Amino acid sequence: MKYEVGDDIIVAHSNDPGKVIEILNDKMVLIEVKGVKFPAYMDQIDFPYFKRFTEKKLFPEQRKPKVYVDQVQKEKRRDEVKVADGIWIMLFPKFETDLFGDDIVDRFKVYLVNRTDIGYEFTYKLSFLGKTDFDITSDIQPFKDFYLHDIPFESLNDNPSFDFEFKLLQPSKYKAEFCEAHYKIKAKQMFQKIEELKEKNLPSINHRLLEKYPDKVYVDDSLDLSKLSSAGFKVYDAGKARQHLDPARSVIDLHIEKITDNWKGLSNFEIITIQLKEFEKWYDLAVAHRQPDLIVIHGVGKGKLKDEIHDILKTKKEVRFFVNQYDQRFGYGATEIFFQYA
Repeated sequence: MKYEVGDDIIVAHSNDPGKVIEILNDKMVLIEVKGVKFPAYMDQIDFPYFKRFTEKKLFPEQRKPKVYVDQVQKEKRRDEVKVADGIWIMLFPKFETDLFGDDIVDRFKVYLVNRTDIGYEFTYKLSFLGKTDFDITSDIQPFKDFYLHDIPFESLNDNPSFDFEFKLLQPSKYKAEFCEAHYKIKAKQMFQKIEELKEKNLPSINHRLLEKYPDKVYVDDSLDLSKLSSAGFKVYDAGKARQHLDPARSVIDLHIEKITDNWKGLSNFEIITIQLKEFEKWYDLAVAHRQPDLIVIHGVGKGKLKDEIHDILKTKKEVRFFVNQYDQRFGYGATEIFFQYA
C-alpha cells in the first residue's frame, strides 16, 4: 500500500496540500484538504517531497527582487463554489481481499452529509427488523459531514432502516418545527448498488434524505376569506396542498405528560379526550403524507386508550391492518398501523 493514514499529500490537479484520513480500498483513500473531507483515487494525489524532486525545471531559477511590506498588494479572496443540493446519507464501502484475490465488501462507513447553507439538529436511529441498534442526537453545520458509525456487510440481510429527524439550529417562524427522513434498503437492492458502484468506479452509495427543509403551513390571505380565517380555517392553494401540510411523524407517543404539562388534576375522561384528539391529528397527517405505516405508543395501563384507538382504526378505510404485539422498544404498549391507498 503506497499511502498510510496520516501521510501528507498534495492534490495533483490543484497542488493543494492535504492529509490522508483513511484507506478506503487498494485504489482509493479519504483525504482532508482545507478542512473538507472527500474520497480520491491514489493516482490523483502524490507525496509533496516526491513532487518537488521529480518536477523538471525548464528554466533556471531567478532570484526574486526584494519586496517590502508597503509594496505587498492585498490578496483577493477566492471563495469556493458550494452547491446546495440537500442532506445526504452516504455509505462508503470498505473492501477486503478474499482467498481467491477478489475484492469483497467487508463493511460500510456511514456518513451524514449536509450540502446546504443551514445548520441542523438531528436525531438518528439505525434499526434492524424493527429493533433499534444504534441512536444518536447531535448537530451538523452547513456544508459539513458527520461520521455516524460502521455497519457490517452481513447486517444488510436484516432490512436496515436509517431514520432521521431534523430541526433547525436557528428556528424560524416560517419553517416547520421538525421533519423526518428515512432510508430503507433491502439486501437485493444493496447488491445491485454495489455492482453499480464497481462498474462506474463510484466512491460511495448516496441517498438524498432531504432536498429542502419544509416551510410552515401557509395561509393564503390573497382572497377575501376573512370570515373563514376568523373561524379558524386555513386556506391553501389546492395544487400545493401537501407541501403546506405540517410534517408527519412515524412514531407518536400518547402518554399525557408528553402532550401537555398541565395534566395534573384532569379527570380520566379529560385525559383520554386529549389523547384521542392528539391521535386523530397525527393519524390524519400520516394519511395526508401517504405514510406506509405509523406506530402509536399508548402504554399498557388498563387498556382503555388502546381499545378506543383500535375501535377507531376498524372504521378507517385507509387501514390495511394493525397489530399490537410485543416489541423490544415498547413491550405491549404500542400499536403499529399499516396503510393502503387507492
